[in-house]
Order: sequence, then C-alpha cells, then structure tokens
Amino acid sequence: MSRLFTPRPYQSLAQDFLLSTPRANLYAGMGLGKTITVLTLLDALYNVVGISAPTLVLAPLRVAASTWPDEARKWSHLGDLRVTSVTGSATDRAAALRCDAQIYCTNYENLPWLRQWFEDAGKPWPFRRVVADESTRLKSFRTRQGGVRAKALGKVAHTQVKSWINLSGTPAPNGLMDLWGQQWFVDAGQRLGRTYSAFQSRWFRPIPQGDAQYVKWVPNENAHDEIHARLADCTLSIDPKDWFDLREPIVNVIEVELPRAARKAYDDMEKEFFAEIAGHDVEAVNAAAKSQKLLQLANGAVYVTPEGSTDRETIEVHDVKLQALESIINEAAGMPVLVAYHFKSDLQRLRRAFPQGRVLDKHPQTIANWNAGRIPVLFAHPDSAGHGLNLQDGGNILVFFAHWWALEAQLQILERIGPVRQLQAGHDRPVFVHYIVARKTIDEVVMARRDGKRSVQDALLDYMKRRA
Repeated sequence: MSRLFTPRPYQSLAQDFLLSTPRANLYAGMGLGKTITVLTLLDALYNVVGISAPTLVLAPLRVAASTWPDEARKWSHLGDLRVTSVTGSATDRAAALRCDAQIYCTNYENLPWLRQWFEDAGKPWPFRRVVADESTRLKSFRTRQGGVRAKALGKVAHTQVKSWINLSGTPAPNGLMDLWGQQWFVDAGQRLGRTYSAFQSRWFRPIPQGDAQYVKWVPNENAHDEIHARLADCTLSIDPKDWFDLREPIVNVIEVELPRAARKAYDDMEKEFFAEIAGHDVEAVNAAAKSQKLLQLANGAVYVTPEGSTDRETIEVHDVKLQALESIINEAAGMPVLVAYHFKSDLQRLRRAFPQGRVLDKHPQTIANWNAGRIPVLFAHPDSAGHGLNLQDGGNILVFFAHWWALEAQLQILERIGPVRQLQAGHDRPVFVHYIVARKTIDEVVMARRDGKRSVQDALLDYMKRRA
C-alpha cells in the first residue's frame, strides 16, 4: 500500500534549490531522504511541468535495482511516475531500455555498456538529466585518463546532459582531492580547474614520504575556504544538526526484497514448517523453531543438519542484506560503522563479505582501537555490547543487520553509541540507526515488537493473517 508523503522543511528547501540550479550537488547523509526528494522533484517536472526527455539515475547496483524503483512505488503522490531498473543480464538491460519510462536506473559498472548500446542501436543519447547517487563513484574521473566508467559518461556529460545532480552523504571521504572528479560533471572544471593537475597544483602541495619515491599531497592553508567558496553557489549541504533534535537518533529503515528462490523457501517454511534448500530438507519441529528458521532465512542463511550427521552446517540462501550493508558502508565513506548481528552464520558471512571488519570481543584493545577510529567496521552481538561499554568515541552509525525479539538487547547496543553518550563525550553529531529489513518477513514483526507498539503475540497473529 502506498503512503502519504509530507516533506520535511529541508526537503522542500532542497527541491527549490535543485529546481533553480540545473547542475548541482546535494550533500545529505543516508536516511535524510535524498531519494524521495529528487523523485518528488522529477515527478513535478514530468507530470506537472510536462518535460519529456528521460532521466538517468546512476547508483550502486542494489540501489539502482531496488531502492529507486521501490521508493517510486512506496509513495502515493508518485503514482504516475514511471521508473524502471536497467540492471541484470545484457538482455534484461536492453529490454528495460525499451520500456516506456521516465526514469531509468542503472549501476555505474554498466556505463560503458550503456553508451555502446545506444551507439550500436544507432540511437542518440536520450538522457537530458542525470542523477549520480553516491557520486563519489565518479571521483576517479580525469580528462585524459582515469576510470573507464566515468570516462564513458564524460563524453556526453556536457554535450547532451542539460541537468546534473550529484547526491552524496560524504563527498570527500579521503579529503578535498576527491571533489574534482565529481564536480567536473557539474561544471566541466569551471570552478575547480579544467584539469585535475591544475586543481592539484593550485590547492595542494607534495610532501615526500619515506625515501622520497612517494609523495603525499596535502591541502594548502587556504584550500578549504577557497574550494568551499567556489562550490557554494551550486551546492546545498543538509546538516542534521540544523533540522533534528540530536537527543534522538535519526532512524532509517532499509527494505530489501527476497530473491525468488529465497522467497519460495521462506514461504514454504512459513506455511509448512518445512523447506527444501540447496538439496537439504530443513524442518522446524515447533513454532519457536520455525520463527528462528524464518529469521535466519530473512538474513540470508539457514542452519541444516545433513542426514547421517550430527554437525550443523550453514546453507546460504541470498545476499541482499549484505548488499544493503555494503551500500551503507560505502556511503559512510570511511566513517566507522557498528553492525549488530544475531546468528553465528550472520557473523561468518559478514566477516567474509567485509574483511576490513573486526569482531567486538573481550579484549580491551578492540574497544580502544574502535574508539581511536582504527576499526572501520565493528561486528557486535547485542548480548556482548551491554551495560558498561563505551563505544561512542568510535562512531555514530549503527546498522541492525539482523533482528531478534529481545528489546532490551537492542536498546543496549544502541545506547553504546547513542545520542546521550555522544553529547556527554563532547561529540556534536547525530546518531544514525539503519535497520535492514527483509520485506514481508518476520523481520517486520520483530520491528513492530521493538517499537513497543504491540505484544509479541499480537504482532505474530497480525503478520500471519496478512501472509495467509
């Protein structure tokens, strides 16, 4: 069911800014509603103003495949907006391009293919508007060298594209030098220099490292102020401190859709207490065991005990939650992320997918390293992050990869980096809490329980009634 959308004041401000600034940067953290802000603007342009040329949205794979199309379906005021995803196999992508849509969403890796597809078809580049979501993916662009994907886009960015929007939460994760490649797509070097080398030589100086075979470029004393001043007229930055009460976390629910095979296994387990997964028979002996199997399936892996064996094995079913977490970590762009998991199978998959991560254990040095900013991703079981642990110096981003019935455990891990602790430690920054939720699964029941809206029994009964 679609929902009513009431824009926050800063979203209306952003829409007005983007409408008056055809080529612009919108910098706002994840969870502040960049996607719905831009979709609402595009809906007005297509269905009120009456523009006709299609828009291209570039984003990481999961965001292009699911987030943008899902957001368009979620809100009732976007009912007339036609959005399609140009992802999947080459055949699927070509079919999507032939659809009658207003917004076409694809991932950055497809850019060379996209350019070539139009050339092979003898068709001109049709997109007059481009939205670059997580625009740091364009930071490697150079006019004479650099990334293949960005160069493919660079050939049409100023000759064919009339409106350009860069979206990012952290546009300069590694420093000011990340800005030039993204900004070139906005103004072709007008503000920061026609070439990267010109930008580099104007605002940075080389510092020899070690044996002087390598140099590190550091900003000059006036670089920050001058660069920010040059971008001011085409950039709007949303600072949560200006719009939110920092005593409350900023909550973002990220919904993911189970792939077809995973959905079938989930539905079978839900209805029959039994599912066949990767050649294994998986059975739940009672309702409590079934709820655990359903939570495991929602996360992406389930425990099985092969016939004739007493050893438990993990069977992976899907990775859509891992993809969602990857997007969060990418948008955090170097800022530490605390990830709450539940099952051991969750942790195994998380460690494999994010080898830079560390596990919150009993060693004091782990906490010290986290608080010193030396751990980019910290995996924590809520039961191991209870009373007494101080993790607020290490970061302000918490992701619930998995969900569980124990409300107290979830509140405790939130409290480790929560708003009160941030303020007590002198950090004038918001706390972001991201919940990755598998749509139409028991995750939603646990979320309802966590919010304290209903008893476990009422939430379960309502969920089962909707799924009947």
